[in-house]
Amino acid sequence: MNEIEVEEVEAVELDYPVFIEGLPGVGHVGKLVAEHLVEEMESQLVRQVYSEHFPPQVVIDENGTGTLAHSKFYAIETEGRDLLVLTGNHQASDGAGHYRLTDVFLDIAESVGAEEVIALGGVPTGELIEDYSVLGAVSNEDRKTALENVGVEFREEEPEGGIVGTSGLLLGMGGRRGLDAACVMGETSGYVVDPMSARAVLEVLEDLLDIDVAYDALDDRAEEMEKVLGRLEEMDDGPSPGGEDDLRYIG
Repeated sequence: MNEIEVEEVEAVELDYPVFIEGLPGVGHVGKLVAEHLVEEMESQLVRQVYSEHFPPQVVIDENGTGTLAHSKFYAIETEGRDLLVLTGNHQASDGAGHYRLTDVFLDIAESVGAEEVIALGGVPTGELIEDYSVLGAVSNEDRKTALENVGVEFREEEPEGGIVGTSGLLLGMGGRRGLDAACVMGETSGYVVDPMSARAVLEVLEDLLDIDVAYDALDDRAEEMEKVLGRLEEMDDGPSPGGEDDLRYIG
């Protein structure tokens, strides 16, 4: 196969679309949000992206059929601005691949008229938390006010170490293209898949984009995860053969 192949599943016409990215990352926050939008709103699969920069593996479905690793773009029409949502099970496995794939992702977004990019992710706190803040970064300082008005916080030099992977590159490379790019990130412990953090980010998007999203499925996952976190806290409070650093290894 070629280095990167884009499969057009359906032709699509969108009204002033916003490109939203949610790929796997810290706490799977962005992926959870993107998948929830796709599942809870009327979405249409429009593009699939295959690449040798993805891990060399296939995903097996319930029928035992294997599918090569890839990313998916979904179109969602709303009463306001339409959405182009990118999600998938993998990011690139090498640095050059991150840049090449991000270029293609932005090409696809621009091809359907998107001029605004919202990358989603998680910010690790290193500890279990109860109150979830949502942090932001922008390619253009003029964008900050709109995000602050819906509860996004901007903290000096946070996240520490910057934003890595596709979310960071969409911000940087999107800005260089003249797109209005932002990264919206939910605080998360970084130990587990975090639907509570995903809900905090989703609430911000709901206000920012003026959309209505049902939360039942995400709340069910959050309730299950709260039980897991409760057990982790009990383990952390009690004696452990591995010492205080054991929680680092829970992923």
